[in-house]
Parts: sequence; C-alpha cells; structure tokens
Amino acid sequence: MHGFTDVDRQPDPKSWVGVLDRLTGEPFYQAYQQRVRELLRPSPGRRYLDVGAGTGASAVRLRNDHDVTVLTVDRSLTMALAMRARDLTQCAVADAHQLPFLDDSIDGAWADRTVQHLADPHAAIRELARVVRPGGRIVLADPDYDTQVLDIADQDLARRVLRFRADVMLRNGTLAHQHAGILATLGLADVTVEPRTLLVRDPSAADNVLGLRSWADTAAQRGVLDPAEARAFEEQFDEAVEAGRFTYAVTFFLTAATVM
Repeated sequence: MHGFTDVDRQPDPKSWVGVLDRLTGEPFYQAYQQRVRELLRPSPGRRYLDVGAGTGASAVRLRNDHDVTVLTVDRSLTMALAMRARDLTQCAVADAHQLPFLDDSIDGAWADRTVQHLADPHAAIRELARVVRPGGRIVLADPDYDTQVLDIADQDLARRVLRFRADVMLRNGTLAHQHAGILATLGLADVTVEPRTLLVRDPSAADNVLGLRSWADTAAQRGVLDPAEARAFEEQFDEAVEAGRFTYAVTFFLTAATVM
C-alpha cells in the first residue's frame, strides 16, 4: 500500500478518518492548511475544488470562512462518506487522474498531501490545470521526504530508514520540490514556493509522525532491513525519547500558481 491509496481495503478503514482528523488538529497542520487556503485567493460565490480531500476538514473551513462552494474528490468511499456527514454534498468518488469536471469550470483547486500518493502525478496536475479557469489558482502541498532528519545514535541506520520512507513507502515521496517546475512547464504563471518545516520533539505528536517508530519494522518485513537492525532502531528511538533529545523534521512545500 502507498499512503492512503487503499484506505477502503484496510481492515478498519474508518480508523483512517480518525488519523486524518488528529493530524488536522495539530497546530502545524492547521497553520499550513490555512496558508494553502489563503494562496487560493478565494472570492465569495466562487467554486473551488479539493482533490484528495480526505475527511473534508479543510474544504469545510474554506466554505465557511469565505462563503464559497467547495467540490471535493477522493477515491475512497470511506472518506466520501465522512465528507458527506460534514455536509459536503458535492463530493465525488473519483480518480485524480481523470477529474469529472468540464474544462475551465472551477475557480481554483488544491491538493494537500495528495500528489505524493499518485501513480502519475504529472497527469493529475495537468488535470487540475484543465479544470481551473484562466486566472484561477492551483495550490499543491506535500512533504518532501528528501528533507528528513532524525536524531538517534546510529545516523547511518536513521538515514536508511528515512530513505525507505521516502523511496518505498510512498510513490512520490521526494517530488514536492519539483512541483514548481511542473506547474511552470504546464504554462502556469506567478509560481511561488513556500517551505514549512514540521519539527517534532514529542514523538507522540502528529500521531507519532504517522508511525515513525514502526518504519524500521516495516522495512524489515519487506526485506530492506535485517530484523536485528529494526530492533536496534526502535531501541535507539526509545533511548532518544527517554534522554529528551528526540528530534525529527521534514519540510513541506506549498506551491501555488495562476492558470493562464
């Protein structure tokens, strides 16, 4: 499984609604998602699209704060049901690579932590550019796992586990710093990039960084690490927490542009 691409096939798919809601409640996520909405430059009465909308929390905020219509797309029926429960009635269960909207029919669109999971990110970003009208805005937000750091005793082991996260656990875990180039190649204008670094000192925060402590065990299960190395990683992880020196960081890139 890559990220949230197979939520509906999980043993308890509804549990992912809780995971995403907990992340949305974290101050870091609240702050950068607010900035994503600002970069859309929303105007009352206009129509905006959230692709890979998850539980719809950000879509609800945009709708309520700016008096706009928000359409949402997610390939997960579980997430669509969660959104509809939040009165996001214009929700489509659809693929980001083939959006069910006419050309130039949307005033602005965003994809938050979505592109990293997609089979063909270039095709999906072209779809965003297709459905957004000239003058409308597109905003992409993703972490770039090439920027990860982790303070445990064995830095070589840390780097190997973090590379597994970047290169194996995600389809496009290191693409975010290239989003600006993709948008520019598609002919969009006013391309801007803003970094936001998630810094975690308390490993229980942000849902334990989506299970950071378990990444080594997952790598061992897939034959990338020796089981003894996975145990060593967990031991050193716990030692860093106990010593009060645990530090993990990854940088998100918020990339915005105007459709011409």
